[in-house]
Amino acid sequence: MRNIWRNGNHFTLLPEGKRYIPEMLAAIDNANDSILFEQYLTESGHLADRFIDALVRAVARGVHVQVLLDGYGANGLKKNDRERLTQAGVTLRLFNPPYLKRLNKLTRDHRKLVLVDDHVAFTGGFCLTDDFLDRWYDIAVRIEGPVVNDWTALFAQVWNSSLTQDNDKRLKAQGTMLDETVEPFEQGMRGRVIWGRGRRYQAIRNSLQQRIATATQRVWVYTPYFLPTVSLRQRLIAAAQRGVDVRLLVADEKHDHPSVRYAGQRFYGQLLRAGVRIYEYQPSFTHAKFCLIDDWSTIGSCNFDHWSLRWNLEANQEVEDSRFATDVAALFEDNLKASQEVFPKSWAQRPWYQRARERALGTVNSWATLLR
Repeated sequence: MRNIWRNGNHFTLLPEGKRYIPEMLAAIDNANDSILFEQYLTESGHLADRFIDALVRAVARGVHVQVLLDGYGANGLKKNDRERLTQAGVTLRLFNPPYLKRLNKLTRDHRKLVLVDDHVAFTGGFCLTDDFLDRWYDIAVRIEGPVVNDWTALFAQVWNSSLTQDNDKRLKAQGTMLDETVEPFEQGMRGRVIWGRGRRYQAIRNSLQQRIATATQRVWVYTPYFLPTVSLRQRLIAAAQRGVDVRLLVADEKHDHPSVRYAGQRFYGQLLRAGVRIYEYQPSFTHAKFCLIDDWSTIGSCNFDHWSLRWNLEANQEVEDSRFATDVAALFEDNLKASQEVFPKSWAQRPWYQRARERALGTVNSWATLLR
C-alpha cells in the first residue's frame, strides 16, 4: 500500500494512560461490527485483563474481533489468557513466532493499533502491560476520517502475511475490507498513515529526514530510546546550525534499559556543540515517541532509533495541520517543564568514568547493530 495524504480527518491527542486507556476501552465497548487489535508487548496482568474482558464482551454481542500480537512480544501473555480470547470467539494470530524456522526471526511487529467499526482508530506508543497503568508515561492519538481506511489496509497486510500464524488455519481473513462510506470532516485535518518494514521499506525514516532537512522554525523530537542513525544526527545538526529551534526530549535515569540510555549519551556532546537543546524527562520513565517539525507531526510506534528504523514493523500517523501542531507543541512544552536540561558546559565536565561507560556501551551497541 502507498502512503497517501488524505484530507477531512480529525485527530485528538491523548496524553497519559488515564486519557487513552478509558477512551480505547469505551470504543471497544461501543463497537457494533468489528474490532482490529494489533500490539507488540503484551503481558498478563490488570491492564491485559481489562482489554481481554472488553474484547470478550464485544464477541458476546456479535462483534467480529481480530487480535494480532507479535510472537515474541506476547511471550508474557499466559496460556489461560490466550484461551480466554480464542474460546470466546476471538481470532488470534501471532506475527513471526520465534519457533518458526525462518531466517528473519529478528523482525518484530512493533505496531500498536486499536481500530473499531472501521471508523475510529488509536495508535501511539502504548503497550498492554501494567507498567502503562501508572508507572510509565506515554501518549496516543485518536483517529477519525478517511485515513482510517489506510489503517485497516495496513492491519490486513500483516494479518495475511506468510509470517503470521493463527489459532485456526481454516479461518480466512475477515473484517479487513475497506469502508468506502467514511465521510470526511468539514474543515478536517490533513494526514497520512506511514509505515516501515525495517531495511526493506523505510518510509518513516525518509519522511522524517526530509522534514528535518526542510524545517524552517522548529524540530522537536521526543523519544525514549535515543540511538539515532548517522544520517539522522547529521540532519539534526544541520538544522540547528542554520538557526532552526532543535530540541530533543528523552528519558532520564529511570530508563527501562539503562544501557541504551548510556549508549545514546555518547552523541550528546556533538549535538550540544551544534546548538541542539537536550532535555531528560524526570517524573517517570517516558515511553512516548513523537516529532513536531514546523506544523507537521508524526506519532506512533516508531522510536526513531536504528533498532526501529532497521528491523521492526512500525506505523505512525502523520498530521499536517496548524491546529493539531498547537496541541502537540503544548504537550511537548508541558513535558519540558518536568524535564532537566543538559547544558553544554556541565556535560563537557562530566567525570571520566561516565565517558568510559558511554564509549563502552556505545561500542557494544554498534556491534550488536551490525550483527543483527
